[in-house]
Amino acid sequence: MKRVLVSGGAGYIGSHVTVELINAGYDVVVADNMSNCDLTCFEGVKKITGRDDIPFIEMDCCDDAAVADLFSKYRIDAVIHFAAFKAVGESVAEPVKYYRNNLDSFLNILEAAKTHGGCNVLFSSSATVYGETDKLPVTEESPRQPATSPYGNTKQICEDILRDVVKAAAGYDAMEPGADRKGVVKGIALRYFNPIGAHPSALIGELPRGVPNNLVPYITQTAIGKRECLSIFGNDYPTPDGTCLRDYIDVVDLAKAHVAAVGRMLDGKMEESYEIFNIGTGRPVSVLELVNAFEKVNGLKLNYRFAPRRAGDTTAIWADPMRANRELGWKAERTLEETLASAWAWEKHIAGK
Repeated sequence: MKRVLVSGGAGYIGSHVTVELINAGYDVVVADNMSNCDLTCFEGVKKITGRDDIPFIEMDCCDDAAVADLFSKYRIDAVIHFAAFKAVGESVAEPVKYYRNNLDSFLNILEAAKTHGGCNVLFSSSATVYGETDKLPVTEESPRQPATSPYGNTKQICEDILRDVVKAAAGYDAMEPGADRKGVVKGIALRYFNPIGAHPSALIGELPRGVPNNLVPYITQTAIGKRECLSIFGNDYPTPDGTCLRDYIDVVDLAKAHVAAVGRMLDGKMEESYEIFNIGTGRPVSVLELVNAFEKVNGLKLNYRFAPRRAGDTTAIWADPMRANRELGWKAERTLEETLASAWAWEKHIAGK
């Protein structure tokens, strides 16, 4: 049985990916420093899968010794790397925090993978790498524009690091005869857009610490009364209703894309040693449209207001997911209505209602 390390696996996306990996027959090891989560979702994963024996290591991937020790203890066939800070606005205010954490953690994973004979690396990237662009939808060939935030820049840099490590390990660089070529030999970057929703069981979902930085948990917390008012940042963008346009993808659909990508690596189906895939629906939805859809689906009325634009936000971004559809055999399936209903079911579950 192939073993997959999921760094940041106790968090929102990581927990959903862990479920889908186990359902697909993989042996999974979860590592997380619990900086933006607690054990709620990991316990939910065990309930959904019926597995009480999932290895869990509480550790910080910025600790190179801890990462090396993990790779010494377990034979790792593939790594899915989620362990990173991810709030756009916070990254603008605290860039050093983001560069240090997001780059160091990934470098340690890559170094450990190389030292222990190499493995496949799937990097959790983001549509933010495309920056501010007016050529939409974006394809994998769309040029990356300057990042609009330090968070987005860390994703661009990590993609470049993975590309270069893969290239070196494959022997494409000029190297001295007899040089150590062991290391990461294959890598995939999944550029995903805006993951939302929760597992249909309502046992795992997005559970941010403190004030949410993402839209949907702020919506659900406002709906349940935990937050007084939802702020929509900017209603003067050059879009149909003045609010930003995004590609909102269901988190379970997103998790299944990871399973497809891991299988592609481990089954030797990659056409290149380093590949990139957009993981989205291909359908742009405005922030205001999403809020209105949540109200309609769940029979609720939200208290919201328009606020000034938020630093680091792009006007519009959505995917052309055809490459992932074709080469991964994957496609987003859940409707926006199903996804928003699942998000509300999860919020009620964690509130005990």
